[in-house]
Amino acid sequence: MRRMRSEVITVQTGSRPTVRDITAEAERFVSGQGDGLLHVFVPHATAGLAVIETGSGSDDDLLRAIDDLLPADDRWRHRHGSPGHGRDHVLPAFVPPYATLPVVDGRLALGTWQSICLVDTNGDNPGRKVRFSFLPG
Repeated sequence: MRRMRSEVITVQTGSRPTVRDITAEAERFVSGQGDGLLHVFVPHATAGLAVIETGSGSDDDLLRAIDDLLPADDRWRHRHGSPGHGRDHVLPAFVPPYATLPVVDGRLALGTWQSICLVDTNGDNPGRKVRFSFLPG
């Protein structure tokens, strides 16, 4: 019986809200692994994962939607960090810190325009850990 394989990578997200495509890193991790499931997890209280189209403005649209829904202002009770940081702690309720994706014959079974993206609105923490776990079928 094959066992789950897991690896942690570090992703630099910078000091501004960002949507960072990590599909290439995920594809490298599952390459040659056969069929199974890839679980992606961000062990941070202020970041999430989205499966979306990138490069056509959708990433900027997502950040704008987050700003509309969760403004970076002084309304938040959670107040440490930079102004509006409390919204960063609410983000994972809307953009979850995990995603599970099918892997077929060692390749991610994503749709034509889908990418796995790390969503990070917290400029106070410019580096993020992402755990990839592959469970063979």
